Order: sequence, then C-alpha cells, then structure tokens
Amino acid sequence: MFQCIIKKNQELMITGKIAIIGGGNIGCSIADGLLHANLTTPENIIITRRKVERLENKRKLGIEVHSDNCKAVADANLLIIAVKPNKMAEILNEIKDLLNPDKHIVISVVTFVTIRDIKIIVGNAIPVFRVMPNTAIALAESMSFIVPDTQFTDKQGVIIELFERLGRVLLIEEELMKAATVLGACGIAYALRFIRAASQGGIEIGFDAATAMEVAAQTVKGAASLLIERHLHPESEIDKVTTPQGITIAGLNEMEHQGFSSALIKGIVTSFSKMPANLSLPTIN
Repeated sequence: MFQCIIKKNQELMITGKIAIIGGGNIGCSIADGLLHANLTTPENIIITRRKVERLENKRKLGIEVHSDNCKAVADANLLIIAVKPNKMAEILNEIKDLLNPDKHIVISVVTFVTIRDIKIIVGNAIPVFRVMPNTAIALAESMSFIVPDTQFTDKQGVIIELFERLGRVLLIEEELMKAATVLGACGIAYALRFIRAASQGGIEIGFDAATAMEVAAQTVKGAASLLIERHLHPESEIDKVTTPQGITIAGLNEMEHQGFSSALIKGIVTSFSKMPANLSLPTIN
C-alpha cells in the first residue's frame, strides 16, 4: 500500500512507485514537484504517454517512461491520472481490471470528471481522490484543491500531507471544483499576464526587457508572500504604499479608470461560464 513516511526531521518520503498516467504539462509538472520536494526518487516515478519520445528529458533524469499504462498500474501503488477529459473513459476501462483496493490509490487531476463517474468504471472499492493543482507544483508552490473520497477518510490525511509538501492545499466539496479550476489553475495564466504587462510598462519607462521581467516577477512574489504569511487583506498592504497626492494612488486610480479590476473579475467569471458540464463517462464491458 502507498504510504508517506515522515522522518524525524519532518521530511516526508513516499514509499513505493508512483505512476503518472499522462505525461503532458500538468503530469510532468507533478513529477518535477515530487523530485523538487524530495518526496521520492526518479526511479520510483513512472510516466506514461503515447508519444513517449516527448518524455526524453524525464528519462534522462532517471524516471521510467513508456506508453504501457497497464504495466505502470501493475508496478505502482499511487496512480495519478493526468489525461485529457475525453481520454478518461478509455484509460479507466484499460486499467480497471488491474486496480487492487489493497494496493492502489487513484488521484485524478482530470477536469469535469467526478469521483462518482470514475467509480462507476473502476468500482467503489478503489480509493479515488480528485485534485486540482496548478503548474507551480513543479516548484512545490501549487495551490491545490482536494476533493476527498468520503468512503476512505482514513486515507485522506496522507493525500493532504503529500500535496501540502507541494504547495498549499484546500479541501473542498466537489461542487466547487469548477470554481477552483478557474481561480487556482487558470489563475496562473492571469497572474503571468499581469507580470507580462507590468514588465512591458517597465520597458517603456527605461528598464531593459530582462530586468523589467525580473523586477515585475519578484514584486508579485513579494506581494503574494505578504498576504500569505501575514494573513492580511490586500487593501491593508496597498494603504501602506499610497500617500496623499502620491504617485502610487495616481497610478492605481488610472488603472481603475481603465477597468483593471473590472476586467479581471469579468475574465474570471467568463472563464467559469465557459466551462462545460461534468462528463458522463461511457463504460466498456
């Protein structure tokens, strides 16, 4: 059975092999994060993908890469499924007969597919957790949302512990998973677009492109750290750098006149409104 062992110095190590079914962007980011956080070793990670040649950089790290999902399941204890939603039923039907409730835990990072629909295919005896990380998991800085399997609350703690070592974790009801996807996973792109725009402004006022990008990125990192570490509201920190008739408030007011906050809120709501209904997975007898 998959386990996490917490050592005396509070390090955590995963025993057994981890199979990541789907070596795309998020699957590879998870593998990178597991190694970055020293949660396991390369030889204990398996990544599968049809176009296995695209995983050559992972192979060079010592990770086992191939296209045989059934072999990966047979060799591993923890299964992380990171395929596109329209491939989920095919993958589950391919591996379902190999799943062992005494051996496997399944983590799905696939959007729009509920735990209930996964269990219709793999059976109720298999522990299934839904997790929505973002690509910052590669540096153990993800905002990850976890929907637990209510049948297996005894295994919930170890999954939370694992993802806490890969960033921050919020336990949510499955109804909130779509909102979590927009704010946490899509949110990476929104934040990066702000950094890109800020760096372009920096170039216009005199910095070279590389310096402007570094300044903008570190400034956003510092701003986020203030809120996370001090548990403060953004406005309280904004007030510290805005003075009467000052340049900061002038800039902020101009951004608001141009619709800065409104545009961001509308973008988040638009992304949410574009999300399709949850998929109902077909089974194959």
